[in-house]
Amino acid sequence: MSVSEKVKCIEGRNKTLSISRQCELLQLPRSSYYRPRLSLAKGPENLELMRLIDEEFLRHPFYGSRKMTDYLNRKGIAVNRKRIQRLMRLMGLESVAPKPNTSRQRKGHKVYPYLLKKMPITEPDQVWCSDITYIRLAHGFVYLTAVMDWASRYVLSWEVSVTMDDDFCVNALKSALRKHQTPVIFNTDQGAQYTGKAFTGALKDHGVQISMDGKGRCMDNIFIERLWRSVKYEKIFLEEFETVPELLSGLKEYFKFYNFERPHQSLVGNTPAEIYWGSEVARKAA
Repeated sequence: MSVSEKVKCIEGRNKTLSISRQCELLQLPRSSYYRPRLSLAKGPENLELMRLIDEEFLRHPFYGSRKMTDYLNRKGIAVNRKRIQRLMRLMGLESVAPKPNTSRQRKGHKVYPYLLKKMPITEPDQVWCSDITYIRLAHGFVYLTAVMDWASRYVLSWEVSVTMDDDFCVNALKSALRKHQTPVIFNTDQGAQYTGKAFTGALKDHGVQISMDGKGRCMDNIFIERLWRSVKYEKIFLEEFETVPELLSGLKEYFKFYNFERPHQSLVGNTPAEIYWGSEVARKAA
């Protein structure tokens, strides 16, 4: 039974079994059951605003709520900054421009230094990286995380969730570690999903060195930022996904295309799979 088929078996209003217990019985991670967050972004007007914010943020990731409000007003959309702040916060979008007090950390979460400065990264499984992005559906939204091999741009695993909790990030990490050779270094931003003990603990258990971007430095994790741009412009913005199962099916199709068919200029015309696995193995697996 596929993941989407298992998800359809879950009864949201079952009075006997909780959602978590149903997921456990079906051998699904809890983050596999999604409920679009309509209450937080209710109505087509907010969803349309989120679409415009998302597209503009991909073009100008240094835009904060003030510049985003100005951009929308110039397009003839009368909206105040407070509303844009709320939507951007909901989407997990934050300007990459440096801010005051950026050294302030979440209490109890250790932040690790950036280890990749001036380091030549030339081999698969030398460095992995991860990030989170927002995905809009027709009637709600979810979050997508992926684990990527830095040298080859190969997407090792991915997960979708309705919340920004660290569960789905940890699930993606553990899935990548089960299926692939352990990396030397793992790089992320300083988000709470990555600084929490569940995520860093899994890395430590496998002897992986932990590296984190400098605050407000989007270029430190640039390759996975480019992945989000590709996913959105080549798949998400072209199709109106109605439900999470449809999205899961679309993402599965896209990531297979991205890994095995889509040549990268930075990889001298090779696909990520050809660099990660080798040309002969990649052709057989495609």
